[in-house]
Amino acid sequence: MSEHIPVVTKSPRRKSGMLKRFWRRVRGPLANSPMVRSMIAFLITQFFRLVNATNPRLPGSSDLEEMKRGGEPFIAVAWHGQHLMAPFLMPRGVRFVAMFSKSKDAELNARVAERFGVEIVRGSGGRDRARGTVKGGARALLALKKALKEGKTAAMIADIPHGTPRESGIGVILLAKLSGRPILPICYLTSKRKVLEKSWDKTTIPLPFGRSGLIIGDPIFVPEDADDAMLEAKRVELTNSLNANTVRVHELVDGRV
Repeated sequence: MSEHIPVVTKSPRRKSGMLKRFWRRVRGPLANSPMVRSMIAFLITQFFRLVNATNPRLPGSSDLEEMKRGGEPFIAVAWHGQHLMAPFLMPRGVRFVAMFSKSKDAELNARVAERFGVEIVRGSGGRDRARGTVKGGARALLALKKALKEGKTAAMIADIPHGTPRESGIGVILLAKLSGRPILPICYLTSKRKVLEKSWDKTTIPLPFGRSGLIIGDPIFVPEDADDAMLEAKRVELTNSLNANTVRVHELVDGRV
């Protein structure tokens, strides 16, 4: 009589657990590797080039030259999660500098932007002036003001990371007051896209081989003598403009909101 020897196999659940533990061990070193970060930034850059090349602009979209109607240079502003194609949304010949937060989450985005020739300023627009100062926002705003004075356009994201999505912070309003330059609200969308529903800002990743829409809002000027009440009114005006034009670009691309 032959002896039966049981065969021990690993369940799919156990294998999955082992893979997760392995990934937790290696993701830190990988994220800290300059070579890996550079490779990822390169791949993302090439992907966005493909997206731009394969998503022709729909009739009814704004022309990029409309950005100059308030004068140059200007402050280009978009919502978080809708800003990924910003390097392709500037009129030809415009030099621009972009603000990125000092968080680790923004590091890869900054590296990608640099590959497109964008000058980077690190800081935060802040939920209010006091908090913005603590996070380096004041220094960043001064750097952007200097860039605007030199004739470079500034690019910022209106809402604050992990704050209230689709509500503008005060930083961009302060920059417009300090510099005297107009704010240009920009909304861009592709017909093929992936929305990261679990992200705080519903980040929208544009996908290739579709169509795209672009809506540029009216310029918003902030008087140099604006008091707190005026600054708040302009913050609300920018919020409303971006939200209204987000609806418009959805209607243009999808035929619905």
